[in-house]
Amino acid sequence: MRYINSRFTYLLTYLLTYLLTYLLRRTFRNLDIADFRLICKTYIRPHMEFCIQAWSPHFVKNIDVLERVQKAATNLVPMLRKYSYATKLQMIGITSLEARRLRGDMIEVYKLLTGKKQIDHRQFFNSADTPYGLKGHDKKLAKNRSRLDSRKFFFSQRVVNGWNSLSAKVVNSESNN
Repeated sequence: MRYINSRFTYLLTYLLTYLLTYLLRRTFRNLDIADFRLICKTYIRPHMEFCIQAWSPHFVKNIDVLERVQKAATNLVPMLRKYSYATKLQMIGITSLEARRLRGDMIEVYKLLTGKKQIDHRQFFNSADTPYGLKGHDKKLAKNRSRLDSRKFFFSQRVVNGWNSLSAKVVNSESNN
C-alpha cells in the first residue's frame, strides 16, 4: 500500500469536491431537498470520505476546510439558505463529516473485532485484560501510550476511547448498522 500524505490529501479532496460543487451549481439551478440528498450521497460524499480511515484529519483547520465544502454544497438548495448549517443538515437528513468519520471508524473496529474482516485484530488492538473498572461491554480495548502526535492519531489509537464508551448492546449486536 502506498503512503498517503495527509497534508496534501485533504487539500486535494477539498479542491476536487469544491470543483464538483461548482459544477453541480452550474448544472442544477433549483434543487429540492430530495434531489440534493441524492446528488450529495452520489457525487459529493464519496470524494469527501475517500480512504478516510487511513488519513483521517485531526487538525481543526483540516476538518474545517473539509466541512466548509459540505457547507457550501448545502447552499445549492435555495429554500435552505436562510437556515444555519446544523439545521440544514438536519432538514436534508445527512450528518456532519465528523460524525460520519466517527461512525466509519466504529464500524471498522466492529468488523475487525468480530472477524468480519480477514485480518487479525491483535495487529491493531490489545484487549483490556484487567477486570477492574471495566463497565459496559467485555470487548474493551487497551490504549497504548504514545509520545508522538503521528502515533497518537493512528487508527488503532484514535478509536479506542470511542469504542470503549459504546454500550454492550451496540458492541454485541449482530449487524453493524
